[in-house]
Amino acid sequence: MKIIHILFLFTLLSSTISHASYIHDFCVGDIMHPETPTGYHCMPLENITSDDFVFHGFVAGNTNNSFNAALTSAFVTDFPALNALGISAARLDIAEGGAIPVHTHPSATELMIMVQGEITAGFFTTSTVYSKTLKPGDLMVFPQGLLHFQVNSGKGKATAFLTFSSSNPGAQLLDLLLFSNNLPSELVAQTTFLDLAQVKKLKARFGGRG
Repeated sequence: MKIIHILFLFTLLSSTISHASYIHDFCVGDIMHPETPTGYHCMPLENITSDDFVFHGFVAGNTNNSFNAALTSAFVTDFPALNALGISAARLDIAEGGAIPVHTHPSATELMIMVQGEITAGFFTTSTVYSKTLKPGDLMVFPQGLLHFQVNSGKGKATAFLTFSSSNPGAQLLDLLLFSNNLPSELVAQTTFLDLAQVKKLKARFGGRG
């Protein structure tokens, strides 16, 4: 029995040493090359400067679009120093009456920090909707993979900062998935139980065909 314990401890120690040899303090991504399942390859240390760890341009985006909203992202593709760190950020600006439609982030949990205005936000489970109207100083979390939304429910512009538990959280917007494709409108209407005229109207709005 003692021999088994010794062998187990030796195996554990060897594994720890082996893994430790591959640990880096950071891995600034070389985004000029393809992303791998574990992230981007690291840039050579001799090519890295202090500037690589600073992101500029975290400012309000243009809300003159279909959603009356803008997302200024600081994901790994914008800020390569985030590579392999498991974090990223974004700035959300929503004009009065605007909204971020129902969407999901397959790879990350999202934390929203209210800065200005008023946003009504929520997420869905199979049995419940968790929704709340938020004001500056409020935070709300959206668990990974769950459908959620944000709507400017106040007067004037609303602003929030977002953080994600992934350097590249990804996003799937339900409206774009449904209405920006070339699937026949009749089939979309049949599978969503929407009126055919409404489906065609939404396809025209989001650039879909069929």
